[in-house]
Amino acid sequence: MDLNLFKGNLDLILLSVLERQGGYGQDIAKRVNALTGGEITLNAGSLYPALHRLERAGYLQAQETTPARGGPSVRTYALTDTGRAELRRRQDSYQSFDRAMRRLWS
Repeated sequence: MDLNLFKGNLDLILLSVLERQGGYGQDIAKRVNALTGGEITLNAGSLYPALHRLERAGYLQAQETTPARGGPSVRTYALTDTGRAELRRRQDSYQSFDRAMRRLWS
């Protein structure tokens, strides 16, 4: 996958997967990988800065929780109402772009 396409859509990817269910970093990365059939793989160097940026923007709410498996607490993320509205805005924008590109190819 083109790295520029990935970078330009990372926030949309994260908001989309977190709409289904909140989670912690490694869990989010695993779900993105599974849901995309391995087409998108997130590494810590891109994942955590993006999660922190989305949290600062008010799109995500984070809290420290103890995992069911035990061990040290983890930071879990969930969409806020503002995050849901931003997801819808980004989905609409992406769909418009996709339609325009498909017109170019036909």
